[in-house]
Amino acid sequence: MQKLNKNYSSIDAMAGQLLQRKTATGRENSSGSEVSFQKILDTAEQSRDAGRLKFSKHANERLANRNINLSETQMERLESGTTKAREKGIRESLVMVDNMAFIVNVKNNTVVTALGDSSDSVFTNIDGAVIG
Repeated sequence: MQKLNKNYSSIDAMAGQLLQRKTATGRENSSGSEVSFQKILDTAEQSRDAGRLKFSKHANERLANRNINLSETQMERLESGTTKAREKGIRESLVMVDNMAFIVNVKNNTVVTALGDSSDSVFTNIDGAVIG
């Protein structure tokens, strides 16, 4: 049996390949190694996680209200910090970039909020921090 390519852009793309494989052979996988729906979802989630960070509506509002503009280098550092947090198993992380602080939902790859000057700030509901 062929292994599935893990670089799908969507679940539809993966399902399309599975359906093509079924019609090409004229039968379904009968070897007992059928691909479960959970594996398809896991693969789609991994593909999504490999993408760029998203910013929540709240985070976009905070960036605008606080006149925070990220350079491409700072954005790369924020993404790198998120990747480090993911590797350590952190779910909700404080990521520091220069004098800016970001709360990132690592699982959803989403910046939840942003602060331009993090002095005298209290951060709650995080389970890790990355300072980069």
